[in-house]
Amino acid sequence: MLQKYDVYIGGKPLRFLGDTLTGSPADDLPVIDVRDKRELREVVARFNDGGLEGGVQVRSAKGFDAWEAFQADHVLVIAAGGLVLDEEDRLLGIRRLGKWDLPKGKVEKGEEIPAAAVREVQEECGLKEVTLIKPLTSTWHTYERKGRQHLKRTDWFLMRASAKERLTAQTEEDIEEVLWLDDMGIRMMEKDTYPSLLPVLA
Repeated sequence: MLQKYDVYIGGKPLRFLGDTLTGSPADDLPVIDVRDKRELREVVARFNDGGLEGGVQVRSAKGFDAWEAFQADHVLVIAAGGLVLDEEDRLLGIRRLGKWDLPKGKVEKGEEIPAAAVREVQEECGLKEVTLIKPLTSTWHTYERKGRQHLKRTDWFLMRASAKERLTAQTEEDIEEVLWLDDMGIRMMEKDTYPSLLPVLA
């Protein structure tokens, strides 16, 4: 496992670095080496209990894949969403449950991920014409539902749409408002959004 993965738990990053031979720390977050699933679960438990303030980086001992073990402890959920720009390069932002967000949602069974991303943007914002430009990045976060821990991967795509279309918030998805945001609006969004979205906005 050479790729780094940032999983957001309660707004804090749990970064998986790879193994001790390939995983080098990327910033000033503390690094914890884990040798097996028990040690990994102890780190996650400390994380969930409010410890390890600010986040942590996890590095696997040789012969143990912490990222694989972490995934095995969760129900995997695949979602897709869009970073949508209009003719003036304004960003399409939504207010959901009192926070700024980007349109996204779960991929349906048998649905292609890019198609799901476009569909979610259309449904959540009331748009008809949405053009997918290119894939951007993927983000990861966890949540609990019905007593089980879920790991959600959201694949993000750059898209284009027209500000001439009327925006309509999908209220059944708890969306309160849909707006085109200029540079000042994006800075405002960055101060009141989920930490996992900041890499997408960047």
